[in-house]
This record gives sequence, C-alpha cells and structure tokens, in this order.
Amino acid sequence: MSTSHAFHRATSLQRLAQDDFDVVVIGGGITGAGAVLDAASRGLKVALVERDDFASGTSSKSSKLVHGGLRYLQQGDVRLVYQALRERKRLRRNAPHLVKVLPFMIPILTKDGVVSKKIARALGSAMWMYDITGGWRIGKIHRRLSAKKAFAHLPTMPREKLASAYLYFDAEADDARLVVAVLQTAAERGAVIANRCSVSSIDSTSTTSHTLTVVDTLTGQPFTVRTRSIINATGVWADDIRALDEKVHPDTIRPAKGVHLTVPWEKVRNDIAVVIPVPRDRRSLFVVPWIPNGDGTYRFTYIGTTDTDYTGPVNDPQCTKDDIDYVLAALNASITTGVTTDDVTGVWSGLRPLVKSDAATTGRTADLSRRHKVVASAQGIVTVTGGKLTTYREMAEDAVDEVCRLLNVKKSSKTKTLSLHGARHSRPSSHPQDAHLHSRFGNQSSVLKKMMEQDPSLAKELVPGLPYLRCEAVYAVTHEMAVSVDDVLTRRTRARLLDRRACVAVVRDVASLIGPHLGWDDATKEASIAQFMDECAREDAAAMVTEAEFIASHS
Repeated sequence: MSTSHAFHRATSLQRLAQDDFDVVVIGGGITGAGAVLDAASRGLKVALVERDDFASGTSSKSSKLVHGGLRYLQQGDVRLVYQALRERKRLRRNAPHLVKVLPFMIPILTKDGVVSKKIARALGSAMWMYDITGGWRIGKIHRRLSAKKAFAHLPTMPREKLASAYLYFDAEADDARLVVAVLQTAAERGAVIANRCSVSSIDSTSTTSHTLTVVDTLTGQPFTVRTRSIINATGVWADDIRALDEKVHPDTIRPAKGVHLTVPWEKVRNDIAVVIPVPRDRRSLFVVPWIPNGDGTYRFTYIGTTDTDYTGPVNDPQCTKDDIDYVLAALNASITTGVTTDDVTGVWSGLRPLVKSDAATTGRTADLSRRHKVVASAQGIVTVTGGKLTTYREMAEDAVDEVCRLLNVKKSSKTKTLSLHGARHSRPSSHPQDAHLHSRFGNQSSVLKKMMEQDPSLAKELVPGLPYLRCEAVYAVTHEMAVSVDDVLTRRTRARLLDRRACVAVVRDVASLIGPHLGWDDATKEASIAQFMDECAREDAAAMVTEAEFIASHS
C-alpha cells in the first residue's frame, strides 16, 4: 500500500470504525508515533488516534535537538546519557535526511561565564566522559578551541572576556517533521492513523477487551473502536486518559514549561550552536542557528529552553513577558548587540510531561529525571510518560513490550534498524532548493518536484523571506493529513515559529492555496483563517503580561 493511500484520513476513519485491533495508541506526539510504528513493525494490527494535530503538543515545541544531554551527565545520570547517545546514533542512521550533526561550543570566559578558568579542566573531564559514554558514536570527539577560533564562531561575544572554548558534537532535527515521518513509516506497515479524533470514553470488559468512544472533532460525529489493548501516550494529558480508565485522576504528571525565542541571525551571528549561562541561575541556554543560506550564514537564531514549574492551562501554554525577559537577559549577558523584544520574530512554548515521585514533588523541575516510565492499570491499559525526544524509540519499545506481555504474544521490536519514511536511497543535492526539500522530505522530494513541474506557481515562496515553497503546503494537505492553515504554517512548515508576523500577512493566501484540496467552502476557509489569527493574537497578548497575570487570567 502506498503511503499516500495509507496515510489518508477518510480511509483511516472508515477502518477505525470497522476493524478490530490488537493495539490502539492514544496520542500523536513522538512517543505515540514511536509506539504505533513499533507495534506495526512486530506485525500487530495497530491504530493511532490524535485529538488535535500530530505533534501539536510538546513534540513540536522542543529544542529540536537529538542529543545525549551533557547536563544530565553533570547531574550524574550516566544511564540516561548512554541511552540517549545510543538512540542518537540509530536516528542518524534511520533518518539521515532529518537528523544532522550539530557542533556545540561552550565558551570559557574570564568571569561570569558558563565556566571559569579554574574549573575548565573539570569541564574537560566531563567532555571526555561524554565522548566515552557514547558521544564518539557521532564520528567526532570534543576538542579545545583557542579564543580566536571561538570568537569566529560567535563574533558578537565580548572578545575581552573570552579565554577559550570547548567544541563538542550532537545532532538536530525538526521535531514535528520527525513525528510525521515516523507515522508515515507506520502507515506503510499497515497502521491505521487519524488526527482530530478525541477519545471521550473507555469501556474495558477485561484486560484484553476494550471499546473506545472516539469523536471526529471536525464533524462532531462519534464512533467506537474495538481493541485488545491500549497505549496511553498523551504526554501532559496522560492523567486525563488514565482518569477515563481508572475513574479517578491519578495526578502523576508535573508539567515543566520550556520556551524558545527566534531572532534574526544578524543579531547573533553564530555559525554553530553555543551554550550560554543564565545569570544568577543554575541553568544554561542553547543558542542555535536556524535556516542556513548555504554560504555559512543563516536567517534566524533561536534561544532556549527554560525549565520552570507550570500551573496554567495545559492546552494553552504561552510565552509570557517573564519568559521573554529571562531569555533575553541571558542572551544579552553573552553578546554585545543588545537584542530587544522588538527583535523577537517568533516564540514557542511547550510542556514536558515530567513524572512526579515522592522525592521530587518540590524543588526545580530542571532537577527532575528525564527517564521514562511505563505502567499498566488494573484494566490493562498501558501508560508511558516522561522521557525526551531523543529516546522516543526506546520508550515506544518498552510500552509495546508491556502490551505484548499483557496479550501473551512473543514478538520483538524491529525499529532499531528500521529506516524512516523518506530515508531510503536518498541523496542530498548541492542545489539550494533541492537541498531544502531533501532536508525535509528525503526521497519524497521527487514528488514535490513533479508538482512544481506540473504547476510552476508552486515553486514560489509560501511566506516571503522564508524557505518554504507553495508545493509544501499542498503536499501537507494531500500527503501529510494537514487540515488547517495552522497545521501548515506551524507544524508541516515551521513558518510561524520563524516569523509570526510574516505568516499573518499571507494567511489568506495560504488558505486559498490549500482550501480547494481540502474541499473547503467559504465558511470553512474563514474559520481556519480565524483560528490561526486567534492563535497568533494569543501569543502577542501573552508576551505583554507576566506569568502570574497569565495564570490568573485562566483561573
């Protein structure tokens, strides 16, 4: 079955209502996507339903890094770092078009830096530990840089404070595109997948017999899905699904908010990722160049992430004035160009579904473990929580292992060496447009090229000043189950994260482009435009209030 046919919402809805399944996965973020692929790779009959859009929660709002996490090593969690670095290697092999090596620099300053000279040697030891734990798997090991070479990588730093730097290597990936690629790979293996499907009830007659009531949120039409097992992979909403099953809210998730800001690259001018300190805090932030021009320069830089307790609405975490001030204060303490709120072109705010424990209900969320947890309820519903983007495959494998135990089947995971959609026989090109498409679609870029040959207008920019093409928006709604302007501008492309105002300026044009492919009438088109405009307006409003004011407005 071709991916475009298998990954088709109307077909999936029909099969969901008619077929019986071995496993139904609830949640279309990276963990749920990994679980549905893992189950499909074992030959299980599996489906996935997502309440909103794929990766609409935390999985599109990460730091977009595939890494071991140097700070976790500094916290003594060697096991987590080892697992993450092993999974990083697998992801680079299984999705080379999506996962790229990213150099990181940690400046050593004479004062007020990430580290002082007196502990630079200790950091060097930590670097060796990172390499030994698995950093070497990327094919490179860390090295020390002179002040001159370090300054060349970030020429907006105060040169007089720079003593030297450490250079090490991790990887990066567009998180939302990774989710879609994993889901498409599962669809190729027979998985039934649908977004905009909300689970309203779960009826379990035994540990291996469940009926879900699901509502198509686009039409309001309910239907039932029958399955032998269920995996709850809904992230910060995991307790809500558990409440449908256990009839009591378990209160096991402690959300931690992480925000990122996007600014014009000219304000920072870093050609690699840089780790900067947060003054008067025990944290550091990543400063990552974004959207290469092909000549060593970039269009944007993003900065993040924060890590703070969050008590507001989990459906609407926002980047508040406090968040923006915090990130800009850290950035401006490390560079000399004076970045202001007026320079911020985009923001994103996500919630990490950290697992509470008896010993970790107080203190900083930054100190909570990023390890994952798999539990089965008395009714046999498996919930997977915690973890991080890099380790999603291992989390999914553990969850499906538990399902196989409950179903008494002996089928092992095949995902360790399974190439993701777009990876096979994929060769990058030096041509800028081809390189852009390859980095997002791999071997499927040939489909988009054919679209442009048939309609040259689709080769034009989708949003002026951004790299995305009009054919990508059409491909999103015809091949990737996008059903709204927001799906296209926020997740299938990352245009809104790069430049929100530029997106607002072309929202009507984008709606007119995708509407005919979705069968929209005028009312549906206007509703999609209004929904996107409201999302952007709420981001603008949140940026003008403190965190306390934002929480109070939603209480």
